[in-house]
Amino acid sequence: MKILVIGGTGLIGTKTVAKLRALGHEVIAASPNTGINTITGEGLAEAVNGAEVVIDLANSPSFADKDVMEFFETSGKNLLAAEINAGVKHHIALSVVGTSRLQASGYFRAKQVQEDLIVRSGIPYTIIHSTQFLEFLGGIVASAQDGDVINLSNAKIQPIAAEDVSSFVVEFALGQPINRIVEIGGPEHFELAGLVKQYLVKTQNPKEVVGSKDALYFGSPLEEFTLIPAAEAKLGKLTFEEWFGLSAQK
Repeated sequence: MKILVIGGTGLIGTKTVAKLRALGHEVIAASPNTGINTITGEGLAEAVNGAEVVIDLANSPSFADKDVMEFFETSGKNLLAAEINAGVKHHIALSVVGTSRLQASGYFRAKQVQEDLIVRSGIPYTIIHSTQFLEFLGGIVASAQDGDVINLSNAKIQPIAAEDVSSFVVEFALGQPINRIVEIGGPEHFELAGLVKQYLVKTQNPKEVVGSKDALYFGSPLEEFTLIPAAEAKLGKLTFEEWFGLSAQK
């Protein structure tokens, strides 16, 4: 079938597109660079035409509160309107475990708006809530850095490798719409500060990690299990050690 992947040239999108094509599907990898823009609408109607499934993996280029809200609201409205016109049968979006619990953060408020637009659209859907990607550990370090110190919460985290995320996205894309949120996560629990300490050692980064229950996560406070999925979540296979070994080979 024809499948449109918004954000199809990004970290998760590239892997998802490759896996779907290997299974024989007609897949369009959509991004502004390929002439399909959900903000301006450029090429969107043509790309959605004839698609049975649309997978939205796009992310805002800016995490500033105003920018990220405008991105997800505009992109979501434009994409869903195009899907309604084209008669798309299944809309899939990738979001974040704990979104509703992280509303002190402008980024997660914007993700909640994105999800609400999907639910109200009337299009059959599956919203995938993922735990944090292992590939984003460097981004977590950058967000929490204060000079030579990294201030992070001691809350629990259950990170997942992008390889496993893309496999789950493909699985849900080829299934029937669930019309609710499903959760995915990695196979291991860590304390956030402790995991980043391990990551810095492996990447030979001398900065100090200071763990505190009061440290903010992208502007939002964390309870112990804010970032942990429910017990029925689907779990990936790659451990932190396996993922790091594979990433170090690239």
